[in-house]
Amino acid sequence: MTAINVPTDNSKIAHNDDEKTYSSACTKVWRASDIPSLTPIIMNLTGSGNDELHYAVVGIRKMLSVERNPPVLEVIEAQILPKLVQLLQHPDAGIVFDASWALTNIASTEHTRCVVECGAIPSLVKLMMHENKDVREQCAWCLGNIAGDATDMRDMILAAGGMQPMLTNIQNPATNSLLSNVVWALSNLCRGKPQPPLEHLQSAIPALGHLVSTKNEVAMMDACWALSYLSDGDDTRIQAVLESGVTPVLVELLGHKNASVITPALRTLGNFVSGNVAQTQTVIDADVFSKCLDLLSHSKKNIRKETCWLLSNIAAGSRDQIYKLMTKPKIMHQVIEHVRSAEWEVRKEATWVVSNVATGGGTDHIHSLVTLGAIDALSVALDYSDTKMILVILDSFESILKVGRDSHRDYVGLLDESDGIEKIENLQHHENERVYERAVEIIEEFFGVTDEVEDENLVPKTDGGMFTFGVASEKFTEGFMVDGTPSGFDFSSGFDM
Repeated sequence: MTAINVPTDNSKIAHNDDEKTYSSACTKVWRASDIPSLTPIIMNLTGSGNDELHYAVVGIRKMLSVERNPPVLEVIEAQILPKLVQLLQHPDAGIVFDASWALTNIASTEHTRCVVECGAIPSLVKLMMHENKDVREQCAWCLGNIAGDATDMRDMILAAGGMQPMLTNIQNPATNSLLSNVVWALSNLCRGKPQPPLEHLQSAIPALGHLVSTKNEVAMMDACWALSYLSDGDDTRIQAVLESGVTPVLVELLGHKNASVITPALRTLGNFVSGNVAQTQTVIDADVFSKCLDLLSHSKKNIRKETCWLLSNIAAGSRDQIYKLMTKPKIMHQVIEHVRSAEWEVRKEATWVVSNVATGGGTDHIHSLVTLGAIDALSVALDYSDTKMILVILDSFESILKVGRDSHRDYVGLLDESDGIEKIENLQHHENERVYERAVEIIEEFFGVTDEVEDENLVPKTDGGMFTFGVASEKFTEGFMVDGTPSGFDFSSGFDM
């Protein structure tokens, strides 16, 4: 089981997760003809007048704001970077704003570390409390790029006290644009491996929990991503986020029209159900199943995959939690269809759902899987080239066939009708020793003869040291759901979803 922003003129997406997008307050892209030459800029940087200094800083900012191939290295080699960092302490807010913008441009390239090595972090953190909202926003932007570039630089920002001024700006945002950029920067303080210690981030959880209900969609999305980073780990981290009471809101967000909001909300809930039984139950109690059927048919492959991942973690829970899942036949029917024919990433997670029910569920749960077509779907999935998934499927078949034998149901016949027996026989030639051993174990246990009178269709024969056999086919018609509902049900007839 898979237990997972800057303006156009200085853009760097400091995030690797699917569906992540960023917005921008500053979108002007300068043409090369607008940009002054570097020589007079350097001269004016050493001048004493504010007008000349401001002209120089604006010129650098414009130079670094070209859409293609900004001369970042040339600016660094001209020793301008230390001067820009020094100007972060200038009394003129306009000069500070343009200097921080220029530094943001540099931090959005592969030269981010140069900004840090020049000592910019302490001043940028301090400026997050500047009286000018545009300065605060630009500094948040720069810090977000730095935090997203490398975990050691992220930790430098946290060590410099970068969390608290960001929370202050979130609690009292001057503009929606400022809020969006600060939440994005904060999300980058929460992400990355190795993770920062929870105690450095715990103060942000209440604010992030509040933000998942905000009308600012960009801030909402980034708050969800931040919570997903914070809850990615052991039960302690999961519990810290759960205690914010955010679960019901995240479940509601699964019905959001924007896939970029659904994805991080779904990831966070998936983290929750990867925890202990009580943590998993919190998500079930928030009625997550009511959203799953739509998510399983979502146009975005990643959302279908993550939904199966969430369900697989629920199926790995207690027997009662498996029962809750198996009372949703439409959901399980869709999962089994994904095992049969979805894209590889989706099929893999869907297979884990079925396997966890088959190996961890009770007799009734397994009968329900068979009624829903699990044997045929798993037989199709035996064509996987992934060794681990083949072993998972063989474990599932072993559990299903044991229940069939003990219940006197011809699950072997169903397996034969779906070509599963032939595929298991062929696995005796598999290059992986464990696959070969498991195939032989299943053949010996379920396809041999136990009665004194041998049936020629059931007697295994050897061919070159491998078992071959035939199995008498008998159409299987009996089965029931966990609540005793007879097989042959109509999925459109009002079953609880």
